[in-house]
Amino acid sequence: MADSAALTAFCNFFNKLDNTCTEKLYEVYTDNIVFNDPLHHIEGRDALERYFATMYENVERCQFTYHVQQCQGDQGFVTWTMAFVHPKLAGGRTIEIDGCSALTFAEDGRVSKHRDYFDAGAMLYEHLPLMGSIIRWLKKRLN
Repeated sequence: MADSAALTAFCNFFNKLDNTCTEKLYEVYTDNIVFNDPLHHIEGRDALERYFATMYENVERCQFTYHVQQCQGDQGFVTWTMAFVHPKLAGGRTIEIDGCSALTFAEDGRVSKHRDYFDAGAMLYEHLPLMGSIIRWLKKRLN
């Protein structure tokens, strides 16, 4: 069952997450977690742990600012802004991405389904040297 305490614990966990504590995913995720974002579909906590460990391997900083948080039944929803620094993206400058997470909570308050929604282009592709300039040009033409 989702409640504000479970959602707050989830949010707090992500602001402590880095490549040294990905093994603590059992605190917030069930063994059979299903995780989706615009770039990945992952099933199982062990696979998710490997994904986060790889993802955070080169990230120098990652911090979330949380905005709207809602819970109803076993569902939770939170909007956020993620600020991160990766040495190979944007010349090592901070990148900010807005997104949201839709969560399903198990009876014990841990997350059994996690789906993130964000603009993958704004997060990654726009900050790659050649591809970034093309995507930014396309976005300007479409606006």
